[in-house]
Amino acid sequence: MTFTLGSVTGKLARHVALISALVLAGCSSTPEDETAGWDAQKLYSEAKTLMNEGGYDQAIKLFEKLESRYPYGRYAQQAQLDTAYSYYKSGEPDLVVLSADRFIKLHPNHPDVDYAYYLKGLANFNGDLGVLSSVVKKDLTEQDPRASLESFDAFRELVERFPQSKYVADSRLRMQYLVNSLAAHEIHVARYYYRRGAYIATVNRSQSVIAQYPNAPSHEEALFLLVASYDKLGLDTLRDDAERVLRQNFPNSKYFSKGTTEWWKRWD
Repeated sequence: MTFTLGSVTGKLARHVALISALVLAGCSSTPEDETAGWDAQKLYSEAKTLMNEGGYDQAIKLFEKLESRYPYGRYAQQAQLDTAYSYYKSGEPDLVVLSADRFIKLHPNHPDVDYAYYLKGLANFNGDLGVLSSVVKKDLTEQDPRASLESFDAFRELVERFPQSKYVADSRLRMQYLVNSLAAHEIHVARYYYRRGAYIATVNRSQSVIAQYPNAPSHEEALFLLVASYDKLGLDTLRDDAERVLRQNFPNSKYFSKGTTEWWKRWD
């Protein structure tokens, strides 16, 4: 059989046409966006419903569509806040902080900007707090308290900048909890050093707790560790001073042992 240039070209053209038709058919099977004709109010209403029902991923997608199509106005602003909340409920602390910071930057004078700060505090509060508060079950010497510090800073900024905010009372409670947990973390590290004979490091950590967290429950153990560490270092005057402060502030301390004048040595 003889092939001519014309016949080969014709067959190639038919193949190209067939492939093009298949590609177009595939494209035509792509589902249409049912939200294409929705206005800002409709998008927000549907997204809000999904969020309230726990469909946070779907809600976020609709909030993003709303902001993309209608970037200005109250619906877009509220969508930004609700996106941050949806990320919070989805357990995405980094995205919560990013969304909240973006809202704060874009709308610093918005009447609900205090809520953005509150969400920033909440984002990391639940993440590390459980670890920090479980000093018996976790080795906190390997844990980074940075998230809790960031949480505390967000709550503090809220309290200082918006003293009349409805979130202030709860923020203060969470700040105190964080302070106690951070102090417990420091004491756990100090105890770790003491048991390994690093007495100077123990003193430094204990003094840090006393200076930074004077009202935290860990203050008592910080003083006790000072007494025990100074004794190990042979610094009797400092040991006696620390013991005097401990007895003055915690006369019924659980660390005192009856029947011996060197009660601190029984903890080793």
